[in-house]
Amino acid sequence: MRICLLIVLVFITTSSYGQVAEQDSTENINELRDSLYIAETENVRGKDKVLHAEPLFIDLIRDLGARKGEREWNIGMGMTDQRTFDSYLGLVEYEFAPLDRLGVEVELPFSFYYPTDSETKTEVPQSRLNSLKLATQFSFFVSERYSTSMAVGYIHEFELTSFKKYGKEELVKGNVYNPFFVAAKRWGHNFHTLLYTGPLIEHHFKDNAMATTCQVNTNFHYMITGTRNFIGVEFNKEFHKGDFDMTIRPQMRVGITDNLLVGIVTGIPINRENQRFSSFLRLIYEPRHKAKHG
Repeated sequence: MRICLLIVLVFITTSSYGQVAEQDSTENINELRDSLYIAETENVRGKDKVLHAEPLFIDLIRDLGARKGEREWNIGMGMTDQRTFDSYLGLVEYEFAPLDRLGVEVELPFSFYYPTDSETKTEVPQSRLNSLKLATQFSFFVSERYSTSMAVGYIHEFELTSFKKYGKEELVKGNVYNPFFVAAKRWGHNFHTLLYTGPLIEHHFKDNAMATTCQVNTNFHYMITGTRNFIGVEFNKEFHKGDFDMTIRPQMRVGITDNLLVGIVTGIPINRENQRFSSFLRLIYEPRHKAKHG
């Protein structure tokens, strides 16, 4: 009887120890993966670069602290309920780093509109290639020690007329000037914060009118342990002539392969009179960049 009790006690103790050891082993493996992901970005010869989670809706021109030769393709698709009509967004963008810490981007955003009420067709905007968007971004402060990066940039948009008016009026109907500032901080291995802000100045040629909107976008992300996937939220805020609008955008990014990711975003408007819920999908393809490890 004593032998049986001894065998049972040994079995229970061994099983409990095995479960704890397995749990500890999994945590250690995930922590090691996190460290390796960070090391892939940061422990490379040349200038510092910090691993940051990049927002999915209003994204950056290139990674903060970008290294020469890095490049990325993005394809985006989205839909917004505008009460009397639905708007569909499509975009194609290419971004690359011709020099260390300097990013350049070319983007073509499209908009298509469909009425949800036959009585309001005259109020529906006309579908168009919104603009030719050219942008640049320079990271002037990058510190691996403090896991912090800061950058300044500029976006210039040549606003285009609708498809139906091609050949009937000027192709370029205005400019949008958008200087911006970015600051990002990673807290430990998993938590990421980012601030993106700047004025957006619209200049319409027809009446020579100009309108300025101040954008303040704050971002919070959590990178899933042992992966490059993350969940997070963007708070996209706009101030225009005393009016305040904000859209909250919960989001997640999931890795399909080592260099292909998909981002999923939901838009929840706050204090917007004509905009309801929205959704956005971003496909991100980043060709491998050969870096020299130290």
